[in-house]
Amino acid sequence: MKSIIQKEKECYLCGKTTGLEYHHCIHGSGWRKLADSYGLTVWLCYKHHRDNKVGVHGMNTEADKFLKRTAQKAFEKKWNHELWMLQFGRNYLDDESEENE
Repeated sequence: MKSIIQKEKECYLCGKTTGLEYHHCIHGSGWRKLADSYGLTVWLCYKHHRDNKVGVHGMNTEADKFLKRTAQKAFEKKWNHELWMLQFGRNYLDDESEENE
């Protein structure tokens, strides 16, 4: 399935159009295939994908959380919260409200 989050092929975080890598917003053991099936993917430049300091698979946990919340919002707009919880079992939007307190 094509991404339900992004239409343009550019880094979702900075807009760069070269050196792009495919990122599953929900990742880890067994989650990539499910993310693919629902279109929960974006393009990221190498720096934002795998760089040790600013990449979502490096030390940038804030960008990783942002992409997970973005994926959940897009999913729930297309389907619903109950299906999200059934499939993914975690409400990343709760994490957002905790950060704003």
